[in-house]
Amino acid sequence: MNTETLNKQQIIELRAQAHGLHPVVMVGQKGLTDAVIRETDTALNAHGLIKVRVFGDERSEREAVCRELCAATQAQLVQHIGKLLVLYRKPDDDSAPSA
Repeated sequence: MNTETLNKQQIIELRAQAHGLHPVVMVGQKGLTDAVIRETDTALNAHGLIKVRVFGDERSEREAVCRELCAATQAQLVQHIGKLLVLYRKPDDDSAPSA
């Protein structure tokens, strides 16, 4: 588990990297389901930095989804603009290829 907090410079760099990304996970009208959490976890394992689109008009509901999703996947919120979340999770050292 990675609980290391990102510093301001890292957040700035990750925001820049995320600029050209498209959302890979969508949270629909059923909200944060187990399937959405699994898909987010899979995307974080594959990419580390992802965008998530949260449908819904209530900002407070989107913020709650964000908190729950970050907690469930041990990801860190890099940015929240409107209905888009940018999440980051550092890859486990165990999954890094050995030389």
